[in-house]
Amino acid sequence: MEGFDIKKVIEEGIPFDLFLGLKVEHLEHGYAKLRLPYRPEFIGDPRRPALHGGVISMLIDTCGGTAVWASGDVRDRVSTIDMRVDYLRPAGPEDLIAEARVRLLGNRVGNSQITVYSASDPDLIVAEGRAVYNVRKHSDDVLCEE
Repeated sequence: MEGFDIKKVIEEGIPFDLFLGLKVEHLEHGYAKLRLPYRPEFIGDPRRPALHGGVISMLIDTCGGTAVWASGDVRDRVSTIDMRVDYLRPAGPEDLIAEARVRLLGNRVGNSQITVYSASDPDLIVAEGRAVYNVRKHSDDVLCEE
């Protein structure tokens, strides 16, 4: 699995993330920081203008799952079980940053807490989330798709 890493999968290997332009800014065990570059198509309310809540929830879900994934083996599979999003204020037309920290990691389940803020002002938190993920550990006797 040479050349296979989480950053590359997020940025280039998952078609939805690639389409949205998602970027991994930092990754370490139990932590992920992702950037969603602004695009006019992300506007959900043109009167404000404010980004669509679905874009924000996607960023929360992906960042939380990435932090859980970074806590294990790159060949593990991670999928969302449950997610909660608290929208705190409208997100303006600019890049968003999400940071996730793993709060609990068991043999089959991981839990993360995520904060989303404006790229120009880290103190301007637009949403917070908590998510639970199923973790399917890689084992040599189970075939994993690359």
